[in-house]
Amino acid sequence: MANLMGVTNPVPNYDGANNNRVASATVKPTDTTVQNIPDATQVGRSDARTEANGAKNTLQPGVHRYDSNLQFYLQVLREAPDVQEEMARAINGLRGQISAPGLSEGIAQEMAGFLQMLHLDADGFRKFFLRQMEAGNRFSGPLLSLLRQEYQKMSGENVHRAILLFLKRYSDFSSSEHIANNLSMLLKQLCEHMPKSWAGRLVEMSAQLENGLKAGSREENLKLLQSKIMPYLAAYVERTHDMGTARKLISLLMLNVTRYENGDEKGLLMAFRQLSGYNDFLSGLNKLDDAALLKLLKDNSFTQAVSEDVFARRFAQLSAKALRGEFGSQAKEAFQEILRAILLNESVYMPLRHGIIPMEWENKMVYAEYWVDPDAEKSQGHNSAKGGSGKAQFLFKMDVQDLGFLELAIASQEEQVDLEVYGPAKLAEHQALVAEDLRNILEDHGLKGKNIRVAKAEKPLAITDVFPGLFEGKRSVNVKI
Repeated sequence: MANLMGVTNPVPNYDGANNNRVASATVKPTDTTVQNIPDATQVGRSDARTEANGAKNTLQPGVHRYDSNLQFYLQVLREAPDVQEEMARAINGLRGQISAPGLSEGIAQEMAGFLQMLHLDADGFRKFFLRQMEAGNRFSGPLLSLLRQEYQKMSGENVHRAILLFLKRYSDFSSSEHIANNLSMLLKQLCEHMPKSWAGRLVEMSAQLENGLKAGSREENLKLLQSKIMPYLAAYVERTHDMGTARKLISLLMLNVTRYENGDEKGLLMAFRQLSGYNDFLSGLNKLDDAALLKLLKDNSFTQAVSEDVFARRFAQLSAKALRGEFGSQAKEAFQEILRAILLNESVYMPLRHGIIPMEWENKMVYAEYWVDPDAEKSQGHNSAKGGSGKAQFLFKMDVQDLGFLELAIASQEEQVDLEVYGPAKLAEHQALVAEDLRNILEDHGLKGKNIRVAKAEKPLAITDVFPGLFEGKRSVNVKI
């Protein structure tokens, strides 16, 4: 498989700084300073080095794992940036930039508008959080919930593959606008990284595609992409042997063209109709006509939340400008770390909902990051994370101005709630009072505080402390290299 995570063995005598060294021509098989010397006459000796570096589940900083992409991922997760700190740095940087001389009026207004969005009251926070949760669940709505139930009930490999194929098409179908924006953006970047002799023709075809994307004529757009633009770019690579940025952008463009084709409405409907032969229930769903089916797929809580999620759009726009260096080096570094953490938590290894919440509450800045497992399994480990059927688990990490760093681990099942709060010493000094206030708050919302604990934070909670079954059993993917 492709080594996408960079888990590679270092090449001896080619480490960049020392690549001019000449390897010794007289290496003896008995030399213990050189490991695993090939000897055709006998079986090589076993050295101290192992391809499963850290195979005893030790995640040592700076030490690469060779046995598993998953273990290497866990190491990267442990070394992930502190989002609360980076959010504070990014927002403080934006505030400083607003009053800086020389900033264009449009950018200043955009930054000020984003900062104004952070002023939230109790009702505003509730709407903000729920919208973030709904926008993070693409596979929502009654139709997809029914398919999820059938997937869990049916054991056949073929039906599972058919349902997953339909969901893959639905994912690309529901991302059509995003994919179209990617196509436009990548083509513009390609024009900037190609010689003028080649870029001129590409600019013309890109403009034609832009008009087609606005008109929504997918078939014509695909014809233009597949019969003109992609062959033109292939000819460019063949003639120029460009192995730089343009080559990487072309690879990304090919991926988005594939997704754009896969998200075709006709293909989506065909994939759904093919489910009818597996059981009577799926056959009954297929009695829906095309218009009713598309309405169920388009009009759900996910599409509505995405259309209303102004914060995500503003944040994405600001991030793009910050990464281009428009807000200064400090903001650029902060946004880079924030996006790195977001991508890490949205990876295939993390079956959790993840989000960030920067806000100003009663004149105090709060920078929060959260993880939610809506289908927590039975597990052993942290007290608040003993899962069960229908149990949801939450982990909040937040930095509150003038109070300090707080961590909340929550497990809820129906009206029963287990809650643990870890914070600074001044919070722990009033733990009984705080615990009683939390219990009253839960009762006001029809919930019962089964176990409530308030304590001083000794060390930051790891994700695997609150979600101990996250990388075990059916929920893990241990990819061997």
